[in-house]
Amino acid sequence: MILLVLALAGCAASPPKQQHDLCAVFDQHPDWYDYAKQSEDRWGVPAHILMAFVRHESSYRHDAKPPFEWFLFIPLGRPSSAEGYAQIQDPAWKDYRRETGGLFKSRSDMEDALDFVGWYNHKSNRVLGISKWDPKNLYLAYHEGHGGYRRGTYRNKRWLLRVADRVDHTAREYGAQLRRCEERFKCRRWYQVGPLCG
Repeated sequence: MILLVLALAGCAASPPKQQHDLCAVFDQHPDWYDYAKQSEDRWGVPAHILMAFVRHESSYRHDAKPPFEWFLFIPLGRPSSAEGYAQIQDPAWKDYRRETGGLFKSRSDMEDALDFVGWYNHKSNRVLGISKWDPKNLYLAYHEGHGGYRRGTYRNKRWLLRVADRVDHTAREYGAQLRRCEERFKCRRWYQVGPLCG
């Protein structure tokens, strides 16, 4: 069991060195391009928006969790159950797995994390009417939950509005960057020729 855990830890992808540049992110981890496009094809949320969410949720760390809280020397635990690339909390993860299946899905797997972000934003579009091309409001609904967004719980959280603005800015930068470099990720495999390319 210990050897299995060590082996899995060794397979975990290291965070990209140039997180401000989506082309550099995909150069370092080309499979992430495939995962983002799979999620985009399935849920309709653009790949660059999905990647902006992951960047701001975890800085691309597979094992990210909220910091442990203490009162003097007494451990209080973590403020939430969020974990993984997309900082997914237990209730939302349970709903996702119930709706999409997949016993072996993991929040620390980029493919599963990107599929979750696409699924959640697809639901935000259906439940709240938020455009799938609106990263700021999608992020506010992602953070506050659909009920919280509907009640406007984010309005008095200046820090959250600032984060949502940063997500929006990153998504727009990522979108412009991806338009310049996407061709080299579309057709990099030997079998991706002609109609199989893209």
